[in-house]
Amino acid sequence: QVQLVESGGGLVQAGGSLRLSCAASGLTFSSYSSAWFRQAPGKEREFVAHIYWNTNTYYLDSVKGRFTISRDNAKNTVYLQMNGLKPEDTAVYYCAASRLNTRSSDSYDYWGQGTQVTVSS
Repeated sequence: QVQLVESGGGLVQAGGSLRLSCAASGLTFSSYSSAWFRQAPGKEREFVAHIYWNTNTYYLDSVKGRFTISRDNAKNTVYLQMNGLKPEDTAVYYCAASRLNTRSSDSYDYWGQGTQVTVSS
């Protein structure tokens, strides 16, 4: 059974940093594209970042230069380092895994339960 478990969310002031982690069991992250999505209240889920083959990364324009996605294959864990956080980054953040190199949420087969990130102004 595949499980993705996120951690690291919380409340932070604008300009602060958080590091989200997503630990996988039942699948090997190195064989999958891993991504972070987020969903703010009243808004649709949106793509944030993804990593493929540990070297290819892609980011939502609004987080480029502030967020970094990485993966530790030995720990089977994906990270999202978030610096320079803004109130508009407030959302529930989800990690996901797909066998495809894709940014479309419809193509992601496995999802975590989500972790809340709240950025105060």
